[in-house]
Amino acid sequence: MRILVTAPYHEKGREELAQLFGEIIYKPWKVHGHGYRPDELIDLLRESEADALITEHDEVTAAVIQACPTLAFIGVCRGTPSNVAVDVATQKGIPVFNTPARNAQAVAELFIANAITFLRKTLNSIQWLERGAWGEGAHTAYLQFKGNELAGKQVGMVGFGAVGQTIAQILKTFPCEITYFDPFYTAEDPLYKKQSLEELFRTSDVVAIHLPVTAETRGMIDAELLALMKADAIFVNTARAVVVDRDALLEVIENGRIRGAILDVFYNEPPDEKDYRLIRHPNVLATPHIAGATHEVEDHHVDIMNGVLRDFFKQDKKDIKQFVNREGLTANLK
Repeated sequence: MRILVTAPYHEKGREELAQLFGEIIYKPWKVHGHGYRPDELIDLLRESEADALITEHDEVTAAVIQACPTLAFIGVCRGTPSNVAVDVATQKGIPVFNTPARNAQAVAELFIANAITFLRKTLNSIQWLERGAWGEGAHTAYLQFKGNELAGKQVGMVGFGAVGQTIAQILKTFPCEITYFDPFYTAEDPLYKKQSLEELFRTSDVVAIHLPVTAETRGMIDAELLALMKADAIFVNTARAVVVDRDALLEVIENGRIRGAILDVFYNEPPDEKDYRLIRHPNVLATPHIAGATHEVEDHHVDIMNGVLRDFFKQDKKDIKQFVNREGLTANLK
């Protein structure tokens, strides 16, 4: 069985795949310079005679799947398979696997780093110091940049999946009060308090968005919810911009209705002028969609994907061969 891997995949991970399946054709999108477009991916799949695909940022559209309908599976090294036409793959009987939680630690660390940076006015103080603004008086900076501690704050999680739970685990040691809204999280943990969406926005010191983009979540964080926030509360979005009404967020920021915002995602990337109104506002700490950008994330997605595939095929090459033969493919197993 020939597996085309266009996701970043370290050598040990590729060796494990080869032991499990057979031949690995490694054509990472980073070397290519950009995620493979549909026509490029179709050509590459046909040229390599691949029986399956492991991708990260390529455009695996309906056209790609219809051109290669006998793929044994599609692995997506992302938290959600948003770059894959999953409905078409399902119609063709092609399993689609993804790597949830691959970036949970990375996003959690940046969340906490940026929350502390915002509360302690760290960037402003660094810029002040670099400008040579420290004049007479040893206590000038002490008085001007006195901030707040993250400890003791109520952090409300809108969405309590892998990222939210990882943040919560870390914040327990500060300690912080963790509340959440998530109809799909059913575990009973006395350390975390479930709230309605309205109650969470009304009571939290930090409102943290951890939502995927779905028909239900698009625009879910609207003007009515943002209007409930306390005047000294901070809004944080490291998930997806389109789950928030951008105009409503601009309104509360520009009119000083809340203390500020920490943003890592935007409606347009690169940003348009309205995005830049948020980015450049003095009460916004903005980063360019880097919450999940660590070298370790790629190691995590390899480990998760290989584990998912081992579990699916029951770690048994005979099972793999039977599956492949049912799909009319030729197994090439060691």
